[in-house]
Amino acid sequence: MSLFDKIQATADFIKQRISVAPEAGVILGSGLGGLTELMETELEIPYNEIPNFPVSTVQGHAGKMIFGKLGGKQTVMMAGRFHYYEGYNMDEVTFPVRVMKALGVHSLFVSNAAGGMNPEYKVGDIVIIRDHINLFPEHPLRGRNDERLGVRFPDMSEPYTLELIAKAQDIAKRQELYVQTGVYIGLQGPTFETRAEYKWLHVIGGDLVGMSTVPEVIVAIHSGMKIFGASIVTDLGIRDELNKITHEEVLAAANEAAPKLAKLIAELVGSC
Repeated sequence: MSLFDKIQATADFIKQRISVAPEAGVILGSGLGGLTELMETELEIPYNEIPNFPVSTVQGHAGKMIFGKLGGKQTVMMAGRFHYYEGYNMDEVTFPVRVMKALGVHSLFVSNAAGGMNPEYKVGDIVIIRDHINLFPEHPLRGRNDERLGVRFPDMSEPYTLELIAKAQDIAKRQELYVQTGVYIGLQGPTFETRAEYKWLHVIGGDLVGMSTVPEVIVAIHSGMKIFGASIVTDLGIRDELNKITHEEVLAAANEAAPKLAKLIAELVGSC
């Protein structure tokens, strides 16, 4: 079965269970599941019940699609994403984005927990992603292109929609929420970066680094979606003390800042 046929089969399965097509899609990162509390949930479908879906294996990722209203807008939310480091190929990692598009989603909102290289960042800061650098060893669009899914050579000059960034900044100001902007670098993982790698990543233009988001955004661009991305800084890679970074530390920092980011994204979704 071709990728296109798998997407259609999965979308058809979901369409039989939902009453209204979603307009917005949200992908939740590590520790950011609290956004589900702001959603008027109508239906939840565990990943293991959805045809052709992988199953998330990472702590902090619930593993279900949630349908309902967020900010008054019909929304589908992924509580748990798939990562390349888990052993999935790029088609599997980005498959949910394809399915969202097939369901009717036109705007994608992605969040993640990220390491900070910018010396102005502090743990717990919310950073709106304005651009990214792709350092994954595999590209999600490599191979024969199916024109039904998107063009062969998508333009990446504006991967994160400037209109949505401006709206988010206005909302943050009204909410008296301090936010920054930055460039996100996507790496394979699952190891956290060495001190030398953090310094190198900052030298080449990165403010944040993580193990997700970039493949999803590339496929969303290929699909013709508008995109907003935000990170919570959960650790600082450029720091003097020689302390270690743990996944538990990342989750703790994400959980503390998540309610603020959730409130921002909920209002932003509603405004689109």
